Amino acid sequence: MKKEDKSAIIKQLESTLNEYSHFYLADIGGLDAALTSELRRACFKEDVKLVVVKNTLLQKALDNSSVDFSELYGTLKGETSLLLSNQANVPAKLIRDFSKQKNNSLKKPILKAAYVEESFYIGEGNLEALINVKSKNELLGEIIGLLQSPAKNVISALQSGGNTIHGVLKTLAER
Repeated sequence: MKKEDKSAIIKQLESTLNEYSHFYLADIGGLDAALTSELRRACFKEDVKLVVVKNTLLQKALDNSSVDFSELYGTLKGETSLLLSNQANVPAKLIRDFSKQKNNSLKKPILKAAYVEESFYIGEGNLEALINVKSKNELLGEIIGLLQSPAKNVISALQSGGNTIHGVLKTLAER
């Protein structure tokens, strides 16, 4: 491959990495054409971009980033695929579900590493942790719900208290 072609691919990888807030590195090597197509369809359905990359070109693209991705460089061996998403846990669920399919005897894709919510996850053992990661929006929603619940309880108590007082006053008036 010519140097111009490599630099063009590196620039394209850089722009692709900047478009997405989370990415996973996975090994999908050994999957036949049918399973690879099925994986690509599953990724498309979940709004995950799947890109097969050369390790050296990906490392150069990561070097050019403003974030220090040096922790991931040790995982750039063998065949590497890049799964990009703006939702933190969707690629992890996709990897788990696809590797557990009955027709997938290779149990691939295998998680190599991930960059999710500005944290690094290295190794296949982190897959369950990544599945349980909540996005910032989900966490904000939970916090808002927790903050609103005491206020809702006070309002409902005041409203029911008003009905109770009205009932007592009505009973007293009738006597």
